[in-house]
Amino acid sequence: FLMLSRTLFRRQAAPWAFRMNSSAAKQHQKGKLSALERVTLLLDEGTFREYDALVEHKCHDFNMQANRPAGDGVVTGHGKIFGKQVYVFSQDFTVFGGRTVCVIANQPKVLAGVLDINASVKAARLVRFADCFNIPILTFVDVPGFLPGTAQEYGGIIRHGSKLLFAFAEATVPKITVITRKAYGGAYDVMSSKHLRGDVNYAWPQAEIAVMGAAGACNILFRGQPKEKIQQETNRYNQLFCTPMEAAKRGYLDEVIAPETTRLRLCEDLERLRSKRLVNPSKKHSNIPL
Repeated sequence: FLMLSRTLFRRQAAPWAFRMNSSAAKQHQKGKLSALERVTLLLDEGTFREYDALVEHKCHDFNMQANRPAGDGVVTGHGKIFGKQVYVFSQDFTVFGGRTVCVIANQPKVLAGVLDINASVKAARLVRFADCFNIPILTFVDVPGFLPGTAQEYGGIIRHGSKLLFAFAEATVPKITVITRKAYGGAYDVMSSKHLRGDVNYAWPQAEIAVMGAAGACNILFRGQPKEKIQQETNRYNQLFCTPMEAAKRGYLDEVIAPETTRLRLCEDLERLRSKRLVNPSKKHSNIPL
């Protein structure tokens, strides 16, 4: 009881100290403030009251239990600005050219970057959040597909994956996509492709845009054939489909760009798309696949 009381007292007396962690230190190294520090600076001194600061996620997959940021990484509460009551929340986003941008990307170091149920729902929620507050969405794609297996099928991977597709399709904010490496199958479509009303879609020269990888496709197409034949067709498949050029010819890409020009291109596009206005069909509300 005494330890809990001391912890709560420290949090109430100096919330920035209670919430300080390695993530905040990294922000400081970049010359930025943490989410909590920005809120404290925005509000009148001494008026901020935080809620759910003790919330922690319960995930144990991929060693996530070793990283449980206070408040699950989001600061929420209320305070006053020039004496007027306001409700606030803060979360660290990436900034390009001084503007807030929502960044969504695959992580190839975890399960090769595949989309599973949890990844699809997480990304869909962030897309909806960004669209709610008119935050441009920048998507970096390196995805070999959806995670296969009966566990994912029984869990409803199609239904949950379609949430991400729906979120990107309905979003009216600026949407810019960069394919850095793999973009295979349905997962390519879902990750803010041109087919989902993407405003600008780029690919790096090494990008691979196809239904599936060459080895997997040719092992299915030429099953039972000699290994030399399968290898020959795999090489041919690589030359024909595992490049961004075929997609560019069909209008699915706006341009194939050099990696070192990416930031300049993104900043130019974000500036150009600031005045984007897109209206969805009139209806009471959309029917997202919940």
